[in-house]
Amino acid sequence: MQKAHWADRAERLTGQSWLLLAVNALFVIASSLSGTFLGVYLWKASHNFAAIGWFTLLTHLCMALTFWIAGYVVKKGYSLLCFRIGIALSAGFYAIVLLLGTSAVHYIWLLGLVQGLATGLFWLVFNVIYFEVTEPDTRDRFNGWMGIFGAIAGMVAPWCSGLLISHMNAERGYRMVFMISLGTFIAGVVVSLWLRQRRTEGVYEWRLPARILQTKGTPWRSILGALAAQGFRESVFGVMIGLLVYIQTGSEMKLGNFTLITSAIAFISFYFVGKWIKPSWRSPAMLLGTVALIVVILPFFFGMSYMTMLIFGIGTSLFIPLYTVPMTSAVFDLIGQNEESVRQREEYIVLRELGLSAGRIVSMLLFIVTVSVSQDPLVLNILLLVVGSAPFVCWLCMRGYLRSMAGQREKMPRREVTR
Repeated sequence: MQKAHWADRAERLTGQSWLLLAVNALFVIASSLSGTFLGVYLWKASHNFAAIGWFTLLTHLCMALTFWIAGYVVKKGYSLLCFRIGIALSAGFYAIVLLLGTSAVHYIWLLGLVQGLATGLFWLVFNVIYFEVTEPDTRDRFNGWMGIFGAIAGMVAPWCSGLLISHMNAERGYRMVFMISLGTFIAGVVVSLWLRQRRTEGVYEWRLPARILQTKGTPWRSILGALAAQGFRESVFGVMIGLLVYIQTGSEMKLGNFTLITSAIAFISFYFVGKWIKPSWRSPAMLLGTVALIVVILPFFFGMSYMTMLIFGIGTSLFIPLYTVPMTSAVFDLIGQNEESVRQREEYIVLRELGLSAGRIVSMLLFIVTVSVSQDPLVLNILLLVVGSAPFVCWLCMRGYLRSMAGQREKMPRREVTR
């Protein structure tokens, strides 16, 4: 009984973990309120897939550069300052959209730079703090809760936005939604004031990504391939799915309903995956999730409609936790495996983000080239299938590491290297 009680305590999240989840929830709510409809807003102003692609590509490029440079500032002990600046810049992004209105589509470069800087700062510091306030025994649970909060935000926020836009003058509705997002980001800055600054160690190693790639036998080389594959899928699907739903229906309200339904499924799925998944189950869970994510794309080849979009959305929401939770937890477990990598946690988190960014950039370049050549439904479906098959590459790269970690689990100390 005592052993079981100790294990239960070891798997509980700390107060700082819950506070970080609260800040993330506010960030996701604000992003979901407007981000779901930002692509639609730009589409209605331009009717140009490539313009939206260029905005997303600029965001990814600026975000990658921000990760690398801001890693130095975070290492110097200014992580929470960077965190708050990132959230504040996200608010500033929507302030710029409000000021520019429908002419925002002519300032794609400015929007991409601000969005990339804001999201780069936020996610770099978020991941550093996430690593510091969790342990191997709590990461799957933390990721499950983060997915739950994200699903709740995905249920409520876009639906409310769609309702506002549909029942008000469209331009006025969009402006109201962007204003609410701006206020929610500001609330996130306020809540972040209660997060504690952790002590950093050592000098920032600018060339760590290059050194890791040149090191033979390190698991990081295959994991970077997996991260690039993960980012490869995220980029195009993040742009296309909401936009395709709107194009098929012509209704912001139906897009809001789509996110309500799919996020409700994700809520249930993340809850059970976060509660029950164990490190020894990560590889088979990830394989199951990977195969399912590819299969749910196939209905598109029988005709693009709101129904096939729903089939895709529900299937993705049901199985994506099996893919993302093991992936995220395993990478952060690797960062915490020894004292050297813990001391260089900032550099390794930058390395992780650069791997994701590399995949996102290549994917978005492929998207821009494809839609510039042809926007035929068959071509777009083939593009979605190619990009959507990237999780299988991710699993191939991760499976060896996941199995080795499962085999070593019983030999490892229960707690990670002290931070």
